[in-house]
Amino acid sequence: MLTIVRGAVAADAAAASCARHTTGVCKANSPHPRGAAAKCKDDSYSYSAHARGTCSHHRGVKYWYR
Repeated sequence: MLTIVRGAVAADAAAASCARHTTGVCKANSPHPRGAAAKCKDDSYSYSAHARGTCSHHRGVKYWYR
């Protein structure tokens, strides 16, 4: 199941390190919604369980979270 959420980071956001990525700048411990797997290039968040197709309709992955 793939879920994409657009908007501001939730108040209960979990801080986590960013995984290796090829685009964008991801600061260590950047806040993001709990359970988010990636941030898309259109600034939405993906909760995809698998990497394949993540953010495919959102211009691709900006960066991944660990």
